[in-house]
Amino acid sequence: MTFEGGDDDGGVVPELTLRMGDYVKLRQPAECEEEGFGDVDPSTPRRRGLIWWWVKVALLCVVLGVLAGVFLKWVGPFFMDKELMPIINWETTTFSTPVLALVIFGSVALFPTLLLPSTPSMWVAGMTFGYGLGFLLIIAGVAVGVSLPYIIGSLFHHKIQGWLEKYPKKASIIRLAGEGNWFHQFRAVTLIRVSPFPYILFNYCSVATNVKYGPYIMGSLIGVVPEIFVAIYTGILIRALADASHEQHSLSASQVILNVVGFCATVATTIFFTVYSKRQLKALQKEEELLLE
Repeated sequence: MTFEGGDDDGGVVPELTLRMGDYVKLRQPAECEEEGFGDVDPSTPRRRGLIWWWVKVALLCVVLGVLAGVFLKWVGPFFMDKELMPIINWETTTFSTPVLALVIFGSVALFPTLLLPSTPSMWVAGMTFGYGLGFLLIIAGVAVGVSLPYIIGSLFHHKIQGWLEKYPKKASIIRLAGEGNWFHQFRAVTLIRVSPFPYILFNYCSVATNVKYGPYIMGSLIGVVPEIFVAIYTGILIRALADASHEQHSLSASQVILNVVGFCATVATTIFFTVYSKRQLKALQKEEELLLE
């Protein structure tokens, strides 16, 4: 407490703040304010941190946009002319459009089973068929590509479970897919697919969580949609650069701006979904821990 002195003193008696045994420590009111006992809004540091985070994101987007503009204006056409144009020419002269569609579907469907990446096939789908037919080809291939490992993994159910028990921390995210009701499993699978968790690894390990096939396939198809659109956009961008290189001219200013804006939007969307999915997965993990307690 603080007490006002008499008229002669005209001051304030120091505040009695702490008592330990037989000793009493006195502090001036100004010292209390300096150490954070005054009227300080506790949300201010958090608000400043949030503003600074958005500033860093904006700066990152500006830097990436500048780098993308440089790449699209000078580096991209040169790279396309020397590396990708021969591949594109070989592809268009070797395969007809229907055969190429079958090749894309087969690679997207079978490569994950063979532990091979299927993203380049998605690029080709974007380059050749665009968003509409390209998306339908890829999503049909993904449906097969996530189902085959699920079926094959069921044959080695106990071995996969034993492997997960050796790595409990890494397996805790995978096990979320097998907890709760249909909607909980669907939500967990969708978030895992959107998150940067290894795509091929989850295909085989998911069966060990006892997740049902219904929420597994639905969550997988919805969860890979952002990745599919990013891959298709990348293919379309590669095609635009290849056409500019083939016609021996650089992209116009409007084309560069549109491509840079599209690139930045793609990066921002990918970051948003990744951060959101990781936060939601952490929330699900906390819910499971509370239920276990």
